[in-house]
Amino acid sequence: MSESTKAAATAHATPGRQAGPADLLDVVVVGAGVTGIYQLYRARESGFSATLLEAGSGVGGVWYWNRYPEARFDSESYTYGYLFSKELWEEWEWSEQYAGQPEIERYFNHVVDRFDLRRDIVFDARVTSAVFDEAAGTWSVSTENGTTLRTRFLVAATGNLSVPFIPPIAGRADFRGEQHHTSRWPKEPIDFTGKRVALIGTGSSGVQVVPAIADEVASLTVYQQKADWVTPLNNRPVTPEEQARLRADFERIRDTLNTSPSGFLHTINPVNGADVGPEERQRFYEKIWNSPGFTKLTEHYRDMTSNPSVNAEWCEFMAGKIRGIVQDPGTAEKLIPEDGGYGARRPPFGTGYYEAYNKPNVSLVSLPEEPIVRITETGIETSAGPREFDIIIWGTGYDFGTGALNRLGVRGRQGLALKEYWADGPATYLGVATAGFPNFFFPGGPHGALGNNPRYAGDQADFVAEALVHTRDCGYDVIEVKAAAEQEWTDLMNNSDSLSIFQRGSYFYGANIPGKAVRQLLNPTGRWKLQELIREVKRYDYATFAFSKADERDD
Repeated sequence: MSESTKAAATAHATPGRQAGPADLLDVVVVGAGVTGIYQLYRARESGFSATLLEAGSGVGGVWYWNRYPEARFDSESYTYGYLFSKELWEEWEWSEQYAGQPEIERYFNHVVDRFDLRRDIVFDARVTSAVFDEAAGTWSVSTENGTTLRTRFLVAATGNLSVPFIPPIAGRADFRGEQHHTSRWPKEPIDFTGKRVALIGTGSSGVQVVPAIADEVASLTVYQQKADWVTPLNNRPVTPEEQARLRADFERIRDTLNTSPSGFLHTINPVNGADVGPEERQRFYEKIWNSPGFTKLTEHYRDMTSNPSVNAEWCEFMAGKIRGIVQDPGTAEKLIPEDGGYGARRPPFGTGYYEAYNKPNVSLVSLPEEPIVRITETGIETSAGPREFDIIIWGTGYDFGTGALNRLGVRGRQGLALKEYWADGPATYLGVATAGFPNFFFPGGPHGALGNNPRYAGDQADFVAEALVHTRDCGYDVIEVKAAAEQEWTDLMNNSDSLSIFQRGSYFYGANIPGKAVRQLLNPTGRWKLQELIREVKRYDYATFAFSKADERDD
C-alpha cells in the first residue's frame, strides 16, 4: 500500500473509537461520480474512516468521462446538484438551466475541495477485484495499479452509465483514422476542421454531437439504427433574478426535490388529454414542444403515456414538426420513429439537431435499410458500398445497470462471483444490496434509478449511510440482506412492467448488449415506493437484514 493510500485509510478514524488495524478501513467507496462523492461525504460525517477509489484522474463520474462537444445536463442544473449544504447551494451559481460538461466538472471539483474530500480519494485506481473474507467480515479490494485495501464495508457507486458499449462490427481494429466513443472522449479537443466524420448512434449523446460539429467538418454522415423523438431542450441562461429566487427558496426546493416522484421541480398536470377538445390539445402540444427538457414527460397530459390515442396524436404533432424543419422529405421520414410512441425509450433532448440535416455536408444513413458490413482501413462499408472517413465517433451507449458492477471482480460468500449470481439478471433489495454479499452496497445501480438520477441515488446513499451507522452502533461487524427480502423486491421489479412506459427492447432492460439477459434494470414502482420501504425498514430496525459479529483478525 502506498504512503498516500495509508494516510487516506487512517485519516478519519473516529476520535476515541478503536480504529482497528492500521490497514483496515471502515468504508471503501468505488466511483467519484455524483453518488460516490456524496457517499464519501456521508461516511466522513458519520465518523467512518473512508477512502474512495476512482478509475479516472478526476471527479465527476459520467461528467468526467463524457466531454464530447455539447455534452450537457438535460435535468435542470440546480436540481442535479447536492442538497446537503445550504452554504454550497448559495455559493454556487449555475450559468445555464442545463449546464455543459466543463461547468459540471468544475462543480464537482468545487464540492470535493469545499468539503476537503480530495485527500480521501485515490485517482487512477480502477478496481479489478473485491473479495469477501467470511471469517474476518471484511473485503479485500484490489486495483489495476497494484493497490490493495482492506475494508469493513464496500460501497460500489459505479453508476449505470459508466461502461461504454461498442457493437461487435467486423474490422473495427483495422481503421487507420481516429475512433472515439462519446463516453471516453479525450481531454484535448479534437480538430474536426475539414475532416470526414462518421457518427454511429443517435441517442442522447449523438443528438448533442451532430449540431456541435456540423459547421466544422468537411462532411458528417450519421448512421442511425432507430429514430428517437428528439424534442428541443430549450436551454437558456439562469438570470440574476432567478439566482436570487433559488437562494431564497432553498428549503422549499430541497424539500420538494426530496419528495418529488420524478426528482424534479416540475408540476404534475392533472388534466387528461382525452378530456379536452382537439383544438385545445394542439395548443397544449405547441406549449409543451417549447417547454424545457423533461417537462415534456412530467408536465404533459396525465394520460399521455397510458392513452394510446393521446400518445399517437402527440407523436403526429412531433412528426409534423420534424417535417417542417427538415427540408429533404426522405431524410425527414427517416428521422420519424416507427416503433413505439413517445416515452417508449429514454427521450433525447437536442438543440438544432433536426436543423443540422439541412446543411449540405450532413447526411443520414438508416441502418435497417443500409446495414454496416464492416469497418475498413479507410472507413465504413455498408450494403450500399464503402465510404471513406477520417474520424469515427461511436455514440452507441452503455452496458446499463449491471455493466460496471459485473466488471469489479466482486466475490461474496464461498467465492461466489457477482457476475455469475446475476447471470440471469440482477437480484437486489431496494436496489442497494444483494444476498450472499455481506457489507456490500451499490447505490445508483440496478433497480434503483428512475427520473432525476441524483435524487434517487441520493435516497439510496442516505439509506446505506444510515444502515452502516446502525450496524456499527449496535456492535455488529456484518450486515447482509436476507434472501427472502431480496426475492420479494426482485420479483416486484420484474413483475411491474405494466407500470413502466419503456420498451423491453431498450437499454433499460439490457437489450442492447449481445448475450445479456433481458431483465428489468429500473424500478418501475417509482421513488415513492422506494422511500416507503426505506422508512419501513428503519422503523422495524432493519429486520430485512441479518447482523453478526465477525472473528476479529489482525492479519
